[in-house]
Amino acid sequence: QAQLMESGGGSVQAGGSLKLSCAASTWRGWIYARSCVGWFRQAPGKDRERIATRMRTTTNYADSVKGRFSISQDHNRRTIDLQMNNLQAEDTATYYCAVGDDCYDDIRSSDFRYWGQGTQVTVSP
Repeated sequence: QAQLMESGGGSVQAGGSLKLSCAASTWRGWIYARSCVGWFRQAPGKDRERIATRMRTTTNYADSVKGRFSISQDHNRRTIDLQMNNLQAEDTATYYCAVGDDCYDDIRSSDFRYWGQGTQVTVSP
């Protein structure tokens, strides 16, 4: 099984940027052709939202973050990163990384088997 750990969260003013990293050195999926990675977020009292996924070189973004966030994988550092630019108050949430060993081409929620503990992002005016 994989052990995931997010880092890079914190407080930032609106319009600022943060880069989240998910350490996944113990995840076997780095050598699997059909593995997938993703970032999710959840605000208090709201449902968890899928904001970014990546499988091979294909990326998908929620409309709420498209054009501002970018997901990437560093195969040398064994991390899944999320660059967040032009942050807004509505981006305030707990952010989670997740990975799957064997994913469908149209990535499904059930594909994500391993999850990190989450990191808080707070955006203020």
